[in-house]
Amino acid sequence: MPKKLFIKTYGCQMNAYDSARMADVLAPLGYTPVNCPAGADMVILNTCHIREKAAEKVYSELGRLRSLKRTRERDGGAMVLAVAGCVAQAEGEEVRRRAPWVDIVFGPQAYHRLPDMISEAERRAVVDTEFPIEPKFDSLPEESAPRGAAAFLTVQEGCDKFCTFCVVPYTRGLEYSRPVADLLKEARRLVESGTCELTLLGQNVNAYHSGGRNGRTRSLADLIRELAEIDGLRRLRYTTSHPRDMSDDLISAHGDVDVLMPYLHLPAQSGSDRILREMNRGHTSGDYLRLVDRIRAARPDIALSSDFIVGFPDETDVDFESTLDLVRQVGYASAYSFRYSPRPGTPAAGYEDQVADDVKSERLAELQELIGRQARAFNAATVGRTLDVLLERRGRHEGQLVGRSPYMQAVHVEADLSCLGRVAAVRIDDALPNSLSGRLMGGSGPEDQLAGMV
Repeated sequence: MPKKLFIKTYGCQMNAYDSARMADVLAPLGYTPVNCPAGADMVILNTCHIREKAAEKVYSELGRLRSLKRTRERDGGAMVLAVAGCVAQAEGEEVRRRAPWVDIVFGPQAYHRLPDMISEAERRAVVDTEFPIEPKFDSLPEESAPRGAAAFLTVQEGCDKFCTFCVVPYTRGLEYSRPVADLLKEARRLVESGTCELTLLGQNVNAYHSGGRNGRTRSLADLIRELAEIDGLRRLRYTTSHPRDMSDDLISAHGDVDVLMPYLHLPAQSGSDRILREMNRGHTSGDYLRLVDRIRAARPDIALSSDFIVGFPDETDVDFESTLDLVRQVGYASAYSFRYSPRPGTPAAGYEDQVADDVKSERLAELQELIGRQARAFNAATVGRTLDVLLERRGRHEGQLVGRSPYMQAVHVEADLSCLGRVAAVRIDDALPNSLSGRLMGGSGPEDQLAGMV
C-alpha cells in the first residue's frame, strides 16, 4: 500500500530541487507525494535559514504538526516527522530539544541517507548534520516523476566567499561542483520527460568548475554551451551569481548562446564601498557598474535583478544613499531587498553599531519604492511587443494559462489546456503591477493556438 509523503519547502530554488530529490529517494520505499500533511505517513519541513525569523516559523509549524501526529497515532497510524535543510543544519540537536516529537533532523547534504534514517527512527530519534565524504549526488536515484516544462538542476553547492552576513558556508559547506557528464545525463532525462527550460542552481553558481577531458577544467560557460546542444532544450537560466565570478567566457555566452535567456540575477547587496568591505563582498560599486556595462554590451536586451540588504551594521544615511544611487544607475527589472537581521554564527552578528529597526524599515520602504518604479517601467516597456512565453500552469480563471517571458515576467493569457508546456508567441497587451497579460498570436481555436507554438 502506498505511503503518503508531504514535503513543505521554504526558501530558495535549491530547496525546491532538494525537496523533489527527497521524493525521488523515498519513492522506492513506497512513498507518494501528497498536497496536505493530514493523514501523511511522513512529513518533511525543508527549511531555509536566510530569511528573518526563519527558525521561529519552523517551530511554529512544528507545533501545528504535533497535533496532526498525535491524531494519526490515536487512530492507530504513525507519522514520521522530519526537519531538513539549513535550519536543521544550523540548529541540529536544538530542534529536538525544542520539539522532541520530531523524529529526524538532517542537513542538506544528508538526504540521500533518508532510507537509513527512517529505519533508525523506528528505534530512536535521528540527527544527521554531518558533511559526507562522498557527495550526496553520487547516491541519488533517477527522477521518479516528470518535473514539468520548467525544471531546476543543481550544478553547484556551497560557497567559499564567507560574506559576513551569510550562513551558507556553515549550512551548505564549501563549494562543490558536479561533474559535467552527470549533469548532461540528468538534463537529458529531464528533457526526454517533457522539460524544455532548465534553471541551473548553485549558491554561487558562476563559480562552477569541473574537471573535463584532457585535464581541462570546465566552467559554467562551458557547461551552458554543452547543455545548449541537447535536442529539445529550448531555454537555459542560472542563479545565483556572484559579481566576482562573472568571467569573460560567461559574459560572452550571454551574447552567443541562443537558448540562454536574457535575464541575470546579480546580487550587489549594497552600493556603499565601505559597507561592501564590511560585508567581505570582494567588489566595489564601481566594479559592479563596470561589470553591468560589459554584460549589456554582450547582450543589450538583458534584464537584470539583484539582492540588497539595508541596515547592515553601522550603515549610515550616506551609505544608504549610495545604494539608492547604484540602483538608479543600473535600472533593474526586479530586485529583492531585505532588512539586515543577524544570523547566529556569522561574523556580522557580533558587530557593534547595529542599526535601529525603525531606521531599517524606513530605508527598506524607500528602496522598495524605487525598485518598484523601475520594475513597473520595465514591464510597461514590453506592452505592444511579442514575446516567447513558456506556458507552465493554469491561471486563477477558467481558460487562463500562466507562463514566463524570457525576462522572467509572469504572463497571463487565455489559452486551451493543450497549450500547457509549450513556448508560445504572445502579444503583450497590458502591464499589471506584478505581471503581464497578453494574447496568443493566431486564431481563437486550439488548432490555431497550437500552430503558433513549438
